[in-house]
Amino acid sequence: MYNIIQLDNGLRIVLESIDYVNSISVGLWVENGSRNENKINNGISHFIEHMLFKGTKNRTAKDIVESIENVGGQINAFTGKESTCFYIKALNSHLELALDILSDMLFNSKFSEEDIEKEKGVIIEEINMSEDSPEDVLLDLHSIATWGEDSIALPILGTIKTVKSFTKNQILEYISSYYIPENSVLSICGNFDMKTIKSTIEKFFGMWSSNTKKITKYSSPKILNNNLFRKKSIEQLHISLGIEGFGLGNDDVYPLILLNNLLGGGASSILFQKIREDKGICYSIYSYLTAYNNTGIINIYTGLNPVYACEAINLIKEELEKFTKIHITDDKLIKSKEQIKGSYILGLESTSSRMFSNGKSVLFLNKINTPEDIIKKIDNITKNKLEEVMEKTFSKGILNSSFVGENVNLNLLSNSIGKDVIAFKNQQSKLI
Repeated sequence: MYNIIQLDNGLRIVLESIDYVNSISVGLWVENGSRNENKINNGISHFIEHMLFKGTKNRTAKDIVESIENVGGQINAFTGKESTCFYIKALNSHLELALDILSDMLFNSKFSEEDIEKEKGVIIEEINMSEDSPEDVLLDLHSIATWGEDSIALPILGTIKTVKSFTKNQILEYISSYYIPENSVLSICGNFDMKTIKSTIEKFFGMWSSNTKKITKYSSPKILNNNLFRKKSIEQLHISLGIEGFGLGNDDVYPLILLNNLLGGGASSILFQKIREDKGICYSIYSYLTAYNNTGIINIYTGLNPVYACEAINLIKEELEKFTKIHITDDKLIKSKEQIKGSYILGLESTSSRMFSNGKSVLFLNKINTPEDIIKKIDNITKNKLEEVMEKTFSKGILNSSFVGENVNLNLLSNSIGKDVIAFKNQQSKLI
């Protein structure tokens, strides 16, 4: 049973009651992430996420996590480009405790100068750890290749320079601007009493108010044609190729998911079979979709020995060209639909995954797409719709790319891409 309600202060609440489970998942979503930032305060959303765990007027940092872990629960958070989510999963008998902890973190965090300085060191180490991950470096580099100077291209963690610059006043001012009830959603899924849940939530969140009404609005960034290379001393060359996709809320995403699965969604996909299995020149190759407000991208990823880079790119382009002219049989269409439905339903097997799905949907789209709704949309995919979506996406070809590694001839790489591949200078003063 689903329900969406709203408190007088503007906080939206999405509820999914499941009476046959013994758990409860509670997520506090705020429509704020690195896309809301600029080059001066980049990383502040992620920094705030960390700081809300550093202690309140009522609990120490240890008390916050211990209160949940002592009852067998889990507490965590994440920051993305467009949202931050703080969440707790526990036995349903501890619903009030979960709401108490989340509200205490939100309203009573201390933000002591000492804790701020300590956490700067923690996050700088997190940035350094990300630098050691070629996939993370590639993802941030491809965001720049795709969206350039738009704030959506900013890294979620920020930079060492920006993180070192954060002050208490800057943090508190940012929170007052974006951490407001009108910008937020409380998502609850599990076994609870639907009749009393609103009054229980009001007890903890009913007094939330703000002087600011800075409702998040997003640009509509153009997808660019940049091709960037970053030198890094690693064995493999990591490659990401970008194709135009769809933004959040576009129902054409379902036929696009079907097409993407055929091209690079798994071990039976075209790219995996042709480039890994037949040619044996890589271990990992796949494609995936990323959708944001007003924009979206399809990425093809592979990691391989640099000597095979041009061959791999030429093969990908060749297979992509064939794919845009593919004829999908009735039998293949039925099987592909079943594959998507199976993956989707299996992904909703826990209260936490359903809480995440509901919270994100209401935060950005202000509605719930029920499993029944999604399955109906998948079942309604036609061959004509697939052709229409193909024309809007894969048929446009590779628009941008990024590469991380070394021992690469940029001239040969440029010839394979068909455009100049530019060596990118890291903003943290590392020439690459």
